[in-house]
Amino acid sequence: QVQLVESGGGLVQAGGSLRLSCVASERTSSNYAMGWFRQVPGKERQFVGGINWSSGWTYYSDSGKGRFTISRDNAKNTLFMQMNCLKPGDTAIYYCTARRSAVVRTAASEYDYWGQGTQVTVSS
Repeated sequence: QVQLVESGGGLVQAGGSLRLSCVASERTSSNYAMGWFRQVPGKERQFVGGINWSSGWTYYSDSGKGRFTISRDNAKNTLFMQMNCLKPGDTAIYYCTARRSAVVRTAASEYDYWGQGTQVTVSS
């Protein structure tokens, strides 16, 4: 069982930046993909971006493309997401997730492990 713990959320003004981190409780194998989703009340979790842990290949939804950058630190079992040029529409709870496959998927149902989430609030 992989446990994921996010940090780095907070309140930021529009145009600002935040860096989210997600520490995995055990070494993430090369056969894993990890990603970030976000959710606002009353809506489904939305895919933001993901990474093939082994190759470092990344894929982003339109909401994250060009502004968000996902990376990982193998030695520290840590996933990051640098978020720049934040907008009020980015306000959500952001979740770190992992799946027992190296293929990045965009559906939440495809992922096996989830963190508890971290709140990101962007003020106008």
